[in-house]
Amino acid sequence: MSVKDEIHSQIEGALKNAKFPIGTPAELLAAMPNGADTKCKAGNVELTAGDAGKVLKAGDFPFKSAKQVADVIVQRAGL
Repeated sequence: MSVKDEIHSQIEGALKNAKFPIGTPAELLAAMPNGADTKCKAGNVELTAGDAGKVLKAGDFPFKSAKQVADVIVQRAGL
């Protein structure tokens, strides 16, 4: 599995119990198991939810699924 796929999978896993739709960045961080400190690691790449939140824009919300969140973060993070 590539680093991109592994990080994508970890983001989806972190949000598996989240209630969607998620309408704000604060709701997204609250849905993460450790809030902004939730970490995804693959190879030599480490990404926290706080870091990931920096690539999101107001127009990205509401998110309708964990896959949608992961798709946007992985794409914008340049993985």
